[in-house]
Amino acid sequence: MRKRAAIVVQLFIVASVGLTVLLLWSRTERRVTGPLEHEVYVWQRAWTEPVRSAVTDRGPDFAALTVLAAEVTWRDKQPQVVRVALDYPSLVETHRPVGIALRIGPYAGPFLTNDSVTVFLAELAASLVSEARANHLPVAELQIDFDSAASKLDGYRVWVEAIQRRVAPLPVTITALPSWLRSAAFERLAGVATNYVLQVHSLERPRSVDAPFTLCDPRAASRAVERAGRIGVPFRVALPTYGYLLAFNSGGAFLGLAAEGPRPNWPVDAQLREVHSNPTELAQLVRDWTQNRPAALRGVIWYRLPVTTDNFNWRWPTLSAMLASRLPRESLRVEARRVEVGLKEISLVNDGELDISSRLAVEVRWSDARLVAGDGQQAFELVEQNVSTARFQTQPTFRRLPAGERRVLGWLRFDRDCEVQSEVKKF
Repeated sequence: MRKRAAIVVQLFIVASVGLTVLLLWSRTERRVTGPLEHEVYVWQRAWTEPVRSAVTDRGPDFAALTVLAAEVTWRDKQPQVVRVALDYPSLVETHRPVGIALRIGPYAGPFLTNDSVTVFLAELAASLVSEARANHLPVAELQIDFDSAASKLDGYRVWVEAIQRRVAPLPVTITALPSWLRSAAFERLAGVATNYVLQVHSLERPRSVDAPFTLCDPRAASRAVERAGRIGVPFRVALPTYGYLLAFNSGGAFLGLAAEGPRPNWPVDAQLREVHSNPTELAQLVRDWTQNRPAALRGVIWYRLPVTTDNFNWRWPTLSAMLASRLPRESLRVEARRVEVGLKEISLVNDGELDISSRLAVEVRWSDARLVAGDGQQAFELVEQNVSTARFQTQPTFRRLPAGERRVLGWLRFDRDCEVQSEVKKF
């Protein structure tokens, strides 16, 4: 009898181990290949004409759009709401699914099912959906972007469940951070939400003006996607298109950052540094996922749609290369335009798909004429000149030449008309 019992126990252990292996295999080995769907965020709070034009002109190039509809901040634990006046006709004109985003600032709790805060957020979410539908916009999902501490994820789940009940059957999507993925509370939260957006871009305070810095580490992003894939809940990954201007004082201490909008009142001797997401690295990351990815990864959502007035976002040629699943190309050339007799205007043209931020030098050569005068402009200076050549060079204030843009860098005046040859070099 004991022997039979021992055999039964052994068989049970073997079966349990086999089941565990099977479950682990099913969570780690399900892989897929093929193109990813590309979606995009529209996160502007003011729908100016350039924003409307970007939505109508470029929105149809994406599988779906997600637009910021409202933001909640807190004062003495009371919600303060800013609603965005969305241009619904522009969104309808894209003929694409549109998600409505509700952003919620940090909140320490408590998180209770029927308290005034939970009820308020659920009613706010429902009103955003109702407004969109009243304006003939078919809403594809409600997306919640909450700055939750990892320790509050079980509380956050209370909010998500309440909002889901209020807007059902509309899908409710949450945004998530890589640091949440190791938490059992996140698995419970993701299971309730049924899908989420994994944000693999972040901004950590730089240690110094010269310290290495990246908005999105592709290796870390890849690891986070693999970990999310093992959870098994469907998700999309959010990738950055934006940049920042960082400021440090004369001693190298961090002062702050700026993106779109007015620049802060930094000291005149502040050291400035631009940081941007790396399109070549992100393009390769997307290509890797196209060839092999977890089955739970359903697509990419880019933050954010290029608008002509954005100074720190990619231009459209860069993002269009991503949508085509190829590495963006670099192309830079010099143009010399005759303005009048003997006067040449020298321009740089970035007709590639990448912003140019390298230090640049432009050499101009000629013959059968005498150089009378010349000067640089727009962060270029005329540093060398002789009887047959001149050299323009970027100043330290030069930041970048965005994809698709042209910049006049200087002029040369000769005693007669002549032909010039030009060459641009990086240094």
